[in-house]
Amino acid sequence: MIRITILLVLLAQTTVAQKLKKKDKVVFTNLQKHVSFLADDKLEGRRTGTNGEKLAYEYISSEFSKAGLIAKGDNNTYLQAFEVNEGKEVNKPTHLIIDGNDLQLDKDYFPFVFSPNKSVEAATAIALPERGTLHFWNLNEVLEENKNNPHFDVQDALKTKVSSATEKGATGLIVYNTSTINDDFKFEAKAKTETTAIPVVYVQKGVANKFFKDETVTHDIKIKIDIGNKVRTGHNVIGYIDNAAVNTIIIGAHYDHLGFGEDHNSLFIGTTPAIHNGADDNASGTSAMIEVSKLIKAANLKKYNYLFIAFSGEELGLYGSKYFTEHSTINLSTANYMINLDMVGRLNDSTRGLNIGGYGTSPTWGEMLNAKDNYFAIKFDSSGTGPSDHTSFYRKDIPVLFFFTGVHSDYHKPSDDANKINYTGQLKVVNYIYDIVVATNKKEKLSFTKTREAATSAKSSFKVTLGIMPDYTFSGSGVRVDGVSDGKIAQKVGIQTGDVVEQLGDIKFTDVQGYMGALGKFKKGEASKVKVKRGDKELWFDIVF
Repeated sequence: MIRITILLVLLAQTTVAQKLKKKDKVVFTNLQKHVSFLADDKLEGRRTGTNGEKLAYEYISSEFSKAGLIAKGDNNTYLQAFEVNEGKEVNKPTHLIIDGNDLQLDKDYFPFVFSPNKSVEAATAIALPERGTLHFWNLNEVLEENKNNPHFDVQDALKTKVSSATEKGATGLIVYNTSTINDDFKFEAKAKTETTAIPVVYVQKGVANKFFKDETVTHDIKIKIDIGNKVRTGHNVIGYIDNAAVNTIIIGAHYDHLGFGEDHNSLFIGTTPAIHNGADDNASGTSAMIEVSKLIKAANLKKYNYLFIAFSGEELGLYGSKYFTEHSTINLSTANYMINLDMVGRLNDSTRGLNIGGYGTSPTWGEMLNAKDNYFAIKFDSSGTGPSDHTSFYRKDIPVLFFFTGVHSDYHKPSDDANKINYTGQLKVVNYIYDIVVATNKKEKLSFTKTREAATSAKSSFKVTLGIMPDYTFSGSGVRVDGVSDGKIAQKVGIQTGDVVEQLGDIKFTDVQGYMGALGKFKKGEASKVKVKRGDKELWFDIVF
């Protein structure tokens, strides 16, 4: 039945293509080709830093080359590499040796992620927790005592124990659990916690039963901790039309997607991992950007240079576009404006609704663009920010436009497939953007206007806001401020871009998720305090939500 449906869709699309003008027919066919390749199962969802991403960037690079675009990435290639921090990982030098027995990492033990990179050697007994030696903690007693206590938090208990052991002069702490009650401790790779003064190691029950039954026995123990950052490499793809002009127009789209949903950004509720092909999100925008580049190249527009960027890491928090704006391969001050295409493949044939963001980022947009269009039902949004890559450029005071044909039931699910793309609508979007570029070719460099801040997350249910834009690429503890909204609390009290927010009221947090959780605890009109780190300084601000 599915195969029949696909064949009918393809037949209908072929019929449409036959009715198109010659130029449009070429673009229509190319759009189908691009999306079909980028959204194929063999790319495994184009997750940043994977072989699927590699297949995608090789394809895009090839298309840029065939279009006659100059390579404008690193080292005269189309690629610009950047790192995505995935948290922490335990490196090979790490070891735990008890009485000459070299224990196996993960199977027998693991270091807690907050442990410092240190080596400890000691001859010690559990019953003699002296200064200058290792201490031990069996969770059995505390778990049994609190098994009926709903307010007990074993993580908090661990923090308290580590602090106590440190104050008592311990050189390290070995944690184990002989209770039948599960403690759920594991190596939390993505936890953002402050590094402790002493190494803390968890030993599995089997090892504990073997070595630690007699607490009076002295053990020769050697511990070495080596924990480093776990990173993967993403790649932007950058092509250029050099007209030796003073200013440059930038057109971009992200090409990465969710893979199998490993980064926990999928809306799929199934239990079996599935490939998220991301045909609309954002093979559609990427393919449209490629075809716009070809149209501009063929038109021989000379007033401006043109830069075309396929971003990776968008789904992880605008990694690729943020990296580009901080490591631009052109002088970013010469950027005229930036157009971002994200999910432009599911135009509704009945409503023909086209959303255009960034309308307020330059007065020129208001002069050029009209909501009354012969084909589209256009809805303008003035904000220069939002949950896509144009935000990174707006933050550099560059006028932007953001094109989007709407959310649908396949968003961030494995069902976002190529056969569901409205290629006729996508073609119309390509032509609309091309017409904008042609029109601005007759105008001088656009002036920039600040706008209100829109949410960078697709969903928000908070009753209050601080008025900051989090930097999702920040790998440290806390939430680094990537931008401050005009007229909001943060701006009024003096919080600045680059500050790291660590606490709201009594609630401490180490990452964006914790920050969001803290916001949810407050109501409008409620007074509180905000703790901020600015360089080496610790600042407190009084606020009223």
